[in-house]
Amino acid sequence: MPRKSHVAATVNGEPVEFLCEPRQSLLEVLRDELRLTGAKEGCNNGNCGACTVMMNGVPVNSCIVLAVEAEGANIETVESIAQQGHFHPLQQCFLEGAALQCGVCTPGFLVAAKALLEKNPDPSEHEIRFMLAGNLCRCTGYDKIVRAVQDAAAALRESAVTQ
Repeated sequence: MPRKSHVAATVNGEPVEFLCEPRQSLLEVLRDELRLTGAKEGCNNGNCGACTVMMNGVPVNSCIVLAVEAEGANIETVESIAQQGHFHPLQQCFLEGAALQCGVCTPGFLVAAKALLEKNPDPSEHEIRFMLAGNLCRCTGYDKIVRAVQDAAAALRESAVTQ
């Protein structure tokens, strides 16, 4: 039986500690040990983006990151996007724009889109499509998702002006 490693990290702003096997993925630990089930297992080989989380400010496919690599890391999952019981504008725009169907890909799209909007509050359609290229959807197609990101960007810019 492999020896387990102790890992301390920050997940969604909270310090966490867990034990994991050397070959265990970050996705497995998030879902099975920390009970954060927002990130989904789609392909389990880094191609679909359903498991996207932020790790030290960079979007990563958590299915191909070893959990031991999270030592000392700051990790943000889709669960951190809504604040104080209110949807983030991205979530609201995805809902209102019907940019989701089965929901498997949605968490990854939300995390990747939020990362984009934090770096570029006014992305072009091309920039949105490029940033989301690592996320696959089998149900909705991509136009509604791109429009939802554009709408969220506009809403975020508008709320920044009024504050």
